Amino acid sequence: MRLLNILVIALLIVAASFVYKIKFDSTLQLERVAKLRGELRKEREAVASLRAEWARLDSPDRIKGLASRHLPHLRQVHPTQFDSFDRLPERPPEFAVPPGNDPIGAMIAPLMLDTTGSIGVPKAPR
Repeated sequence: MRLLNILVIALLIVAASFVYKIKFDSTLQLERVAKLRGELRKEREAVASLRAEWARLDSPDRIKGLASRHLPHLRQVHPTQFDSFDRLPERPPEFAVPPGNDPIGAMIAPLMLDTTGSIGVPKAPR
C-alpha cells in the first residue's frame, strides 16, 4: 500500500509539473501573439500613412502645380496633336536573316576590325 501511495504521489508531481510547463509555454505564446499583433498594428498604420502620403503626392492638382512651377517652358498636350493609326507610316522592311547558326554573330562579323593587331578577325560560321 505504501508503494502505491508513493507511486501515485510521484505521478501527481510529474503531472503537475507537466501541466505547469504547458501553462508556462502557453503564457509565453500568448505574450508572443500579443507582441506580433502590436507589430502588425504598427505596420498597418505605417502602410495607411504611406498610402495617404502617396495619394497626396499623386494628386493631379499637385502634379499640375509642380509642372507649371518647374516646367514653364513646356506646352500643354492637346488631343488634337494625336493622329489616327491609318495615317502612320508603313512599317520598315524586315531585316534579312543571316545564314548560319549564329545570326547575331553573322551580323557583327563584318563590323569586326583588327584594331590592335593582337587578335585576328573571327571568321563567320558556315
